[in-house]
Amino acid sequence: MTSGYADRIGMQNRLFSELSRMFGEEVPLYDKSLAVNALCNRAVCDVLALKHSGFSVSDEQLEKTSSERHGAIRIGREDEYRWIGRFFACFAMEPHNFYDMTSVGAKSQPVIATAFRSLVHPEHRVFSSLIRTDYFDAETKSRIERTLSRRQVFSDEAKALIEKCETQGGLNAEDGNSLIREGVERIFKWTGEAGDFELYRHLCEAGFKIAADIACFQRHHLNHLTPNTFCMDLYTSAMKWRLGEMNESSFRRRATLALRHVREEGGLHFLRLHFKHLSRAEVEGYETRAVSDEAVDGLLDALLNGLSAADLDLANLNHNGFKDSTEGPSWDTPVLLRQDAYKALTEPVRFTNEDGSVHETVHTARFGEIEQRFYATTPKGRALYDDCLASAMAAKADDPELAKRDYDAYERAYVAHFAPFPKQLDELVARGLVYARFEATAEGRARAGTLESTDLVTLARERLVAFEGLRYEDFLPVSAAGIFASNLNQYGTQTTAAEKPEYTRNMLESILGKPIVNADVVYRGLQAESILQTYADLGLLDQLPAEHRSRLESDAGALPEGAASRFEERAVAAARA
Repeated sequence: MTSGYADRIGMQNRLFSELSRMFGEEVPLYDKSLAVNALCNRAVCDVLALKHSGFSVSDEQLEKTSSERHGAIRIGREDEYRWIGRFFACFAMEPHNFYDMTSVGAKSQPVIATAFRSLVHPEHRVFSSLIRTDYFDAETKSRIERTLSRRQVFSDEAKALIEKCETQGGLNAEDGNSLIREGVERIFKWTGEAGDFELYRHLCEAGFKIAADIACFQRHHLNHLTPNTFCMDLYTSAMKWRLGEMNESSFRRRATLALRHVREEGGLHFLRLHFKHLSRAEVEGYETRAVSDEAVDGLLDALLNGLSAADLDLANLNHNGFKDSTEGPSWDTPVLLRQDAYKALTEPVRFTNEDGSVHETVHTARFGEIEQRFYATTPKGRALYDDCLASAMAAKADDPELAKRDYDAYERAYVAHFAPFPKQLDELVARGLVYARFEATAEGRARAGTLESTDLVTLARERLVAFEGLRYEDFLPVSAAGIFASNLNQYGTQTTAAEKPEYTRNMLESILGKPIVNADVVYRGLQAESILQTYADLGLLDQLPAEHRSRLESDAGALPEGAASRFEERAVAAARA
């Protein structure tokens, strides 16, 4: 018997499809960047098809695989933030992790945040920031709060639909479509309309451009809507070329390196990481072949031809260029995520002040982020990442213009800082640096009850256990702050309050009226659950030391409802639907 309510994941996919359409109409450069990314992703797939006999991705499947989006919004009032949380819950998206952006060193901003996404295998995410007015001196705090009090982002109809969803446990298709329209046509829509120009000018001149973007505008407009790419360096090179920041010869050289890296690094684990619709059995059935330089060069020629289309002459569109360097790990270190962006656009804005006067000017806030996701790190792996990043950032501070002056030299230096990190999943897992999902192989199950070793690494080497890394589905505060900084040409702010306030997860949970999911608990729980099942299938469960087994059971038991076992099979089924 069915409930008669629309599937929330289906609603979520429709919402983000409509938001992407809306954002493309508002920002032509965004729409063209999607076209560039589609061509780059196709080139990556073509390299992988040469490397793995049997692997292919249709244009339809590629479009679906590339349709993942994550957005960013900035919110002013606590009541608005609670409505945002309730809105996303209607689309099966819950808050994940607490991010204190006021405490990221020189890149700090006056906001705290969480990211709304589905619990397991999310397709879409929205990084949602909330301004903290007590970060400012008393007068500025009062001015911001007074300006914010005048707006109503959520209509009465939107609130009624959200309450209806909460009361009856879902929405029918008609109501679901109505709520999607509210999001697209009102809540997240850019209007170019703002108020209180004097406050806006004061905040911008004081270095608080993000606060100005939050306080003075009438909506929670999208600051970006990020697609995923299969090869960051290929995409960034293509964008810089078509924006006129790189000549064709330089693009060809860098694109050649990028596609050859895909050839070398694009093994079976790469396929499992980037193509959710493929099962492990399918991937393991591919035959791996050698791919010549000439074959890669031929694919590059096709890519260059596609990018040369007249409608991808991005230099003719409104733009402020592309970031100088990518945020996150080095290209050869497959952990967490890498982020880059074309810089925020300068767009016309009309301020209507309280006295009725009108001031027309320009505003710079909306940018075009791109991301490539890799493996979720354990606390040990995250500590190593943080050390490597700190070293790289210190070197960057010593010569901040190196990336502009000599990108190749900058990239070599950046890669060197991440040398302590293994580059292959096998070693990342063996050293306990990333989370993984384990499973007994057919051979392992056949030998159940006869095995003695409980060491998963040993069992994997003997092909009795298989594993795959868990994809990182969350955000990096330092990288996000780096994106903000370079896009707004503003590298962090300091509080103007008499004393810097402290912000906590409990505080944001109280504002939301619901708990925030600790994503690390989910990664750890999914790994523990798979390990327990693997040991059970191998007949080794009773051989585990009591303390080890108890810890695994505790971690698995901490999984939130909905992150149950067999999550891979559900994800594959959903991706194929």
